[in-house]
Amino acid sequence: MIKRQLRHLHRAGLTLALATLAAALPLSAHAQGRPDLVAASLKDSTKTHVPGELLVQFKPGASDAAKDNALAGLGARIHDDIRMGHQRLDGKGDLHLVRLPVGLTVAAAMRGLERDASVDFAEPNWVYRHSATSNDLYYENGSLWGMYGDASSPANGFGSQAAEAWTRGNTCGQTPVYIGIIDEGYMTSHPDLALNVGTNPGEVAGNGIDDDGNGYVDDVNGWDFDGNNNSVFDGVGDDHGTHVSGTIGATGGNGVGVAGVCWSVKLISAKFLGSQGGTTANAIKAVDYLTDLKTRHSINLVASNNSWGGGGFSLALADAIERANTANILFIAAAGNDGVNNDTSPHYPSSYGNANIIAVASITSSGALSSFSNYGASTVDIGAPGSGIWSTVPVRKKGKVAASYASYSGTSMATPHVSGAAAMYASTHSGATAAQIKAAILGAAIPTASLAGKTVTGGRLNVSGF
Repeated sequence: MIKRQLRHLHRAGLTLALATLAAALPLSAHAQGRPDLVAASLKDSTKTHVPGELLVQFKPGASDAAKDNALAGLGARIHDDIRMGHQRLDGKGDLHLVRLPVGLTVAAAMRGLERDASVDFAEPNWVYRHSATSNDLYYENGSLWGMYGDASSPANGFGSQAAEAWTRGNTCGQTPVYIGIIDEGYMTSHPDLALNVGTNPGEVAGNGIDDDGNGYVDDVNGWDFDGNNNSVFDGVGDDHGTHVSGTIGATGGNGVGVAGVCWSVKLISAKFLGSQGGTTANAIKAVDYLTDLKTRHSINLVASNNSWGGGGFSLALADAIERANTANILFIAAAGNDGVNNDTSPHYPSSYGNANIIAVASITSSGALSSFSNYGASTVDIGAPGSGIWSTVPVRKKGKVAASYASYSGTSMATPHVSGAAAMYASTHSGATAAQIKAAILGAAIPTASLAGKTVTGGRLNVSGF
């Protein structure tokens, strides 16, 4: 057990000394080393948080009076409950978003609350951003290199090999599979995405009622946790989410635009990134939203795509990812675009130690590690195409939104290739667990010189290898 826990902690990029200190506790327990991780994150100028806000988790059974007493001493107040529907699914205490009075710093409030017997932990409400850059038909003209294989036409041996799987008839149509898009929203009306828009089977469209009792009204295609409404596409600022969605599941074989790894897949939106990025509080809500969809509605949701990062360490978010793990949902995450070693400089959320995480680096069309891509021999699992990736986007012309295509680069673009691979495997292996899907993806990786000693597998994505 202790060896397993040490591996989890090393996977999160901790030093051996810190791992030893926390080794006696399970991954989701509130380890003694956690305040050190939060403190390190607060000192890191590259990680930002919402001023005047804290995430506070109370101990199980803490009374309302105890909560009020803990917060009253600081002049703080509860602003929001961070929970799915009406209850926590993991038996832990209540998690709240707390607003602080003017003049009280986040660090000072954390020190005060962590001395209170009713408080389990307190941490900043970190801000995350997507990891992509823009540069500006696509399969046949040689542009869609990330989908090519050694024997496809056009060919590129450093592509995901998806085209070779397609030639064998595997376009993901065998078993309906859902992928959650935790990101910006995506353009559900895009002609390359419209057939693959996922729906919440427990909700009736347009009746103004929360039919399935999850706390969200008319969340037919998902929910916008940044705007707190059911609009999964606002027409402004949803380029990144639309691009990610197209790489996973743009309809193939229709003579239009691009093709995703999976031609038939259901994409359900859990939007939490807005114009100012996204917060930990909303990221937790998004993860739990997808977990609830699977556990209560039994949809075949096998993974969430997480092409974002940059916040500091959050035990509350790690706990939410663990709840997804319990529900057999993979958390496929971008390794980050800072060009650094995540073994020594953790990147969250990809560096958490949860067993359901697949952390993804980016490679170029020549097989090199992309110059911007983070890496890590023990914290980044695999490489995938991420430089110069064409996919679906919305464009704005004369005040109207139209469908288009663009080339972006980033670990944000590498990650959806792996999410598409997870959907493809699940579509042909009904009932496969998250652990089995992850093992298949990592086990099929093609050894790649640029990734040797830089990733767990030392290789790149090979969709045709399972």
